[in-house]
Amino acid sequence: MKGNFGSFVKKESLHILRDRRTMLVVMLIPVMLMSLFGFAISTEVNDINVAVVAPQRTDGIKDAVKRLSQNSYFTFRGYINADDIDKELRSGNVNAVIVFASDYDRRVAQASQGVPVAPIIQLIVDASNVNTAGAATAYMQNMLSGAESRQAMFETRMLFNPQMKSAYNFVPGIMGLIFILVCAMMTSVSIVREKESGTMEVLLVSPVRPIKIIFAKMIPYFIISCIVLATILLLARYLLGVPMSGGVAGIFSLSLLYLMLSLSLGLLVSTITDTQMAALLISAMVMMMPILMLSGMLFPIENLPVFFQALSNIVPARWYIDAVRKMMIQGEPITVVWQNCVILLVMTITILCISLKKFNDKLE
Repeated sequence: MKGNFGSFVKKESLHILRDRRTMLVVMLIPVMLMSLFGFAISTEVNDINVAVVAPQRTDGIKDAVKRLSQNSYFTFRGYINADDIDKELRSGNVNAVIVFASDYDRRVAQASQGVPVAPIIQLIVDASNVNTAGAATAYMQNMLSGAESRQAMFETRMLFNPQMKSAYNFVPGIMGLIFILVCAMMTSVSIVREKESGTMEVLLVSPVRPIKIIFAKMIPYFIISCIVLATILLLARYLLGVPMSGGVAGIFSLSLLYLMLSLSLGLLVSTITDTQMAALLISAMVMMMPILMLSGMLFPIENLPVFFQALSNIVPARWYIDAVRKMMIQGEPITVVWQNCVILLVMTITILCISLKKFNDKLE
């Protein structure tokens, strides 16, 4: 019986390897998405045009402006008069204006001695583009929080991702999306294809139990997914420079659990569809859209309405992406995200049991 099961696994593996188009899609999609979201599609804001209003250009102000101009994110457009601020912002010549108080040095000296002072720096930012405005404000606060002005104005510390690189945010999300594509979509289509062509009935009359036939079809995709996982981790670490402070072993182990969950979802889709087109539509729309919208991949879950925040709890990618971010970016070990692991494990067992039961019911 073990020999028959191994033969089915070998048969399915050879079938996948001979399908060059499928292999091309499965292996190239991760590389393409990682490259797009890592380099082409970026939420980082570069080349922010900044002007400065300084009634008195003291040494302290010159030092602050020098730090700003030497940063690659900013382009210093020079000093302007206070009356020209609105005109410069409306014309698009600058994205932001920094206004220093006329008695900047005196207030800094007072603040360093613990004397309460009024704000000494005013940031005026063009907020017509919200993404640019938010990033520009954060960058400028970070740069202007030098030793001489930190206590006088503000104290800003960017933890885990001080340069606000978008790759740090996108890589965990892309991992959550890719495994659904590879595991769920490909597995569901593979099983439905057998039903469409009529070969599933032939397989079911073989000496191997139906449940083993299903697992035999899932194993090759699991192996391919592991290869894809290793490729993604290598690209993330050495091409995009994403840290993996929490440990590669923990990230890999958590991802293996998510792979199993994705395979279970693919099996579930195959039990409720009879055509490859239907399986593709369900996998692409019903699974991908919640991942994009409700997992925290693109939009913070906290910003969603209460109803959708509650709905996001049933999206597996939410728990996976959150855990991977903590392990990759924040450097937390897998023991810290044990709750996420338990939730994913419960989801995997539940979906797998439902899928197998529906598959057996359909056979009967």
